[in-house]
Amino acid sequence: DGLLIEVHNNPKHALCDGAQSLRPEQFKDLMEQLSRVSQAVGRTL
Repeated sequence: DGLLIEVHNNPKHALCDGAQSLRPEQFKDLMEQLSRVSQAVGRTL
């Protein structure tokens, strides 16, 4: 199982994949949420 996540400081100015990129603070929030979910289902990140 895995995820490939694009992260960019300014997605609008990314050379590619800007529309699907997360800003660093969004990525941090996502990782915190994923950590809680993984613990709830007995998995690790």
